[in-house]
Amino acid sequence: MDLALLAVAAVWGGATGLLIPRAAYRFAVEPEEPWRTACPAGHAFTGPLGGWWGPARCTPCASRVQTSVRYGDEAEAPVAYGEETEAPAPHGEETDAPAPLPYAYAPGALAPLITVLACLALAAATGSRPELAAWLLLAPPAVLLATVDRRVHRLPDPLTLPLAAAAVLLLGGAALLPGHAGSWTSGLLGGPVLGGFYLLLFLINPNGMGFGDVKLALALGVALGWYGWEVLFLGGFAGFLFGAAYGLGLVLLRRAGRKTGIPFGPFMIAGALTGVLLGALAA
Repeated sequence: MDLALLAVAAVWGGATGLLIPRAAYRFAVEPEEPWRTACPAGHAFTGPLGGWWGPARCTPCASRVQTSVRYGDEAEAPVAYGEETEAPAPHGEETDAPAPLPYAYAPGALAPLITVLACLALAAATGSRPELAAWLLLAPPAVLLATVDRRVHRLPDPLTLPLAAAAVLLLGGAALLPGHAGSWTSGLLGGPVLGGFYLLLFLINPNGMGFGDVKLALALGVALGWYGWEVLFLGGFAGFLFGAAYGLGLVLLRRAGRKTGIPFGPFMIAGALTGVLLGALAA
């Protein structure tokens, strides 16, 4: 096992994963609502790419995070996401202005760790083959999609459709390089096949399958199809298996009913990751 390759994958996963919470917070809105343009404290997001590219905390919030507590002072308990708290007033002054909320409680707090683990697993299974670059580039937006869907049961078009196009282009580039272990042709066919299957499920039961899942299936089908039809079937089936196990667990714990909707995107992505890992190991 190439330790240097694993180190590069871990650093990449950590660096990109740290950028996911802000994007997840901005995308995690109900249907028909515009994407968020300000942090929970009301500060407008600024920076590269219209404020989408940056650390979890906005600059004003980061500058107000207390980094030390004087001897004898009592540290305050963390504020839950969505609650308001009052900012400490300057010496001799009083204010009712709300303090910036801790960004750690925003959607995607665990995204950096999940992204690191996914990138490490992909690097360990794929090795130094050319398609590893494609997997590492596709992993962060996949984690972002899973995060948003888990939060608001929504898979935004600005993420699903570009992800499908990126999968086609990146794997097409990998197919031009020596040492690859997949087929771009089967990947191109896998996208429409898996997407068509999800479209059929959507038409049969629109209440049980969102159209965002259909669009996500296009990208996942390309990735799974790269390693062949068996991997495509395995990864697609694994998504349903993971989702069914989660739903059954909620029912047994009496935290949901038989008709309770669950976000299916995270399980689709987990199933696709399982298929890609097994396909890479077998290649």
